[in-house]
Amino acid sequence: MAKKKEEIEEKILDVDASMQGTIAFKDPVNLRINGSFEGKLDTRGNLTIGENAKVRAAIHGDRIVVAGKVKGDVTATHSLSLVAPAVVEGNISTPSLSIAEGSLLEGQVRMLGVREGDVPDVNLTLRDVAQYLEVEAQVVEGWARERKIPGQQESGEWIFKKSAIDRWIQQERVSG
Repeated sequence: MAKKKEEIEEKILDVDASMQGTIAFKDPVNLRINGSFEGKLDTRGNLTIGENAKVRAAIHGDRIVVAGKVKGDVTATHSLSLVAPAVVEGNISTPSLSIAEGSLLEGQVRMLGVREGDVPDVNLTLRDVAQYLEVEAQVVEGWARERKIPGQQESGEWIFKKSAIDRWIQQERVSG
């Protein structure tokens, strides 16, 4: 069975209106909020709170950039960046935090460490995967072309996420 590639570049949502409720995505997206939002945000991929945005919500996401006003707790599983003129009133939790000059944070910060068993995602080349799996590069390329192994081509080169390869190994995806 072929594994679906995650391409967050293809799923872009730009919210300029005023909205209330819950926005939740299971698949990675590029979400940008420029208007007003009240409720709950639960995203994967990239979330940007634009400079003119006013958000009153509990926010959970992978990579979050805030330039506007946020009132509520923010949890970023990968990184959180506050860029001027960001104003955040709430507690934040993230393993990576950057606060640019001109930004304001009023709340507590909890720096999340890498949990035991978690491996930071690393891009691997075709040759890296071949060495990792102890097979010839041509074999890995054949698997990739037949979608037997998770990978994607970028500028003519095969790129593999180490975490996806590790999951694939555990699921024993090779059938030949």
